[in-house]
Amino acid sequence: MSVLVDIRHRLGDFAIDARFESAGRLTVLFGPSGSGKTTLINMIAGLIRPDKGRIEADGRVLVDTAKGIFAPKHKRRIGMVFQDARLFPHMSVASNLRYGRWFTPASERYADMDAVVELLGIGPLLGRRPAKLSGGEKQRVAIGRALLASPRLLLMDEPLASLDEARKAEILPYIERLRDETRIPIVYVSHSIAEVARLASDVVMLAQGKVVASGPTVEVMQRLDLLPAEERGEGGAVLDTNVLRHDEAFGMTVLGSAAGEIRVPGLAVTAGAPVRIRIRARDVMIATERPSGLSALNILSGTIVSISPGEGPSVEVGIDCNGATVLARITEQSRHALRLRLGGQVFAVIKTVSFDSANTSAGLPLEADG
Repeated sequence: MSVLVDIRHRLGDFAIDARFESAGRLTVLFGPSGSGKTTLINMIAGLIRPDKGRIEADGRVLVDTAKGIFAPKHKRRIGMVFQDARLFPHMSVASNLRYGRWFTPASERYADMDAVVELLGIGPLLGRRPAKLSGGEKQRVAIGRALLASPRLLLMDEPLASLDEARKAEILPYIERLRDETRIPIVYVSHSIAEVARLASDVVMLAQGKVVASGPTVEVMQRLDLLPAEERGEGGAVLDTNVLRHDEAFGMTVLGSAAGEIRVPGLAVTAGAPVRIRIRARDVMIATERPSGLSALNILSGTIVSISPGEGPSVEVGIDCNGATVLARITEQSRHALRLRLGGQVFAVIKTVSFDSANTSAGLPLEADG
């Protein structure tokens, strides 16, 4: 299913002029606060009528100002999950879930209550009231309620923003299952690179109401210059890999990628399983000769394809490792001392411990749709 947005809209002094199209499983609208992410998602939902433009979902025109088309929100078959769960406090979890079904004619319902409950792991919660739930549990119920409306499209507006790190870690695997198992396309708002790298098949990057980049996550996330200032330290390369084997003696998992073998702390997944990893530019060292006598276990050979100014005394170096690009952030002094140049042959060195739980995630290959 594809989503097309091509709109212009003004809210006071703030103007949005944005166009993007995505057919990804989970498309993230990414950017700093005030970049227009929530306004765009509200337009897709029908909560805001744009001044000018067109919005389509799966070929169905939701908005076309030139033709006077504006589908009412209750007829768009779109599920929405907000930052706060917005559950009915006087109703049990089971009743909150069933409420979502009322908005879809019986003949068009496809979501099964038992399947949604199992998917989100909320069976033990069905008899409770929202006041007895944790923040993560409330969000899982809110997602379930949206799913039981049998939506054609699911919108999620920073669903983890109000949760602490422990609750985020609790709910992320369920969002991954939602992405991989339901086949419902998702548009997801976030300002967290960690969430984008872990969840997104595609990214639409926004700044001051405009789309500054869009496309597959592995490509867009390399544009460190476009990242919000507070997130640049988290930027780097995203690689989709597969488990080659487990090294039980040292508690390691060996991943296969276009760039070469990469060792990470042991993962509880089977051989052959797909794993996405994020290699932060700040975690990559560069050597002009294959190093020895190092504690770092991951050494990838490649060719320098870009050298760009970074912040302060830093530069950002792009290294093509057999078709996969790895980014390194080093000082200008190091670049000068190593005499780095475009086309130079180098080695990217990455510590295994940099691949913590925030930088590895298992799931279906995001490029595959079958």
